[in-house]
Amino acid sequence: MKVIVAMDSFKGSLTSLEAGNAVREGILASCPSAEVTVIPLADGGEGTVDAIAPYIHGISRTLAVTGPLNSPVEADYIFDPVSKTAYIEMAKASGLTLIKPEERDPYHATTYGTGELIKDAVRYGANKLVICIGGSATNDGGAGMLQALGAKFTDKDGKDICYGSIGLKDLAKISLSGLIGKDLDITVASDVTNPLCGPDGASHVYGPQKGASYEAACKMDGWLLNYAKTAGFDPYEKGTGAAGGMSFALKNFLGATIRSGADIVTEITGAESLIKDCDIVITGEGRMDSQTANGKAPYKILHLGKKYGRRVFGITGILGDGYEECISAGFERITPLITPTMDTTKAIQSVIETARSLSENYLKEVP
Repeated sequence: MKVIVAMDSFKGSLTSLEAGNAVREGILASCPSAEVTVIPLADGGEGTVDAIAPYIHGISRTLAVTGPLNSPVEADYIFDPVSKTAYIEMAKASGLTLIKPEERDPYHATTYGTGELIKDAVRYGANKLVICIGGSATNDGGAGMLQALGAKFTDKDGKDICYGSIGLKDLAKISLSGLIGKDLDITVASDVTNPLCGPDGASHVYGPQKGASYEAACKMDGWLLNYAKTAGFDPYEKGTGAAGGMSFALKNFLGATIRSGADIVTEITGAESLIKDCDIVITGEGRMDSQTANGKAPYKILHLGKKYGRRVFGITGILGDGYEECISAGFERITPLITPTMDTTKAIQSVIETARSLSENYLKEVP
């Protein structure tokens, strides 16, 4: 029996590979003769570059950059000298996990540090970028990133605006004469389809998890609208609201192409060819609900499994509202953890026990 395990991370508890290896251990405890292959799974958010790094065989570069609240942080990216491609993860420089929950401040959080990573990659010789933009602490529309790359954002008096979303309220003029990166081949890894502005936009949908009240979200939405109008770009274009509008900046100012992060990861890892040659597929994430069936990373694995007529099972931390849609979409079964927990060590053990139980009760019955 050949089993492919492709688990997304359990945010706050397990990385993709930690979850996948725990599933593998549980299966082998029940079926020692099984051939279990673990591949990483991610959608462009936190942990994506670390997940694909073993498949890139590039050089890791670490540097001090400006963190989301202007304090220095160390961030790394991967550079492939053969293809001259840099793989950059926004969360490493501008991520929500870099600041304490009580310090979250979307008014002032900046993407400047991500711009510094891009700038370093260009200086190092990259002519292609793959930028993974999930998990940000920011809501500045990527303005800080553009400022780091040489763009000028000024108010009506010609003075530089301050970093963060709050600076956009004073924005009167944008100068791109000093902007670097316009000649790069840039791919944005994101599975978010929200626009920059409006009720479904970056501020209202993702602002609250970054510390914004409803009133703050309304203000930031207005500031982003001013930003889009000043720049002359559509604030309601689908997909431009990812990572507090980082996708808006990358697409419109730097000509980037937005692609599904999960698709990029499955291509790099060769997931399709592995699934084509297996008997059973196991995938999952920390919470599986109606959003999973709307195109999240485990759904991409489900789609590949069904394409080749494979049975696909899910393992999740918890089952959320609308998880039945996942069953309707084609999952054979979705099994929640026996003991849901945020503690990494306990979570690993719970995944092992859950996978063993799944294997004993269901996988052995799979021809």
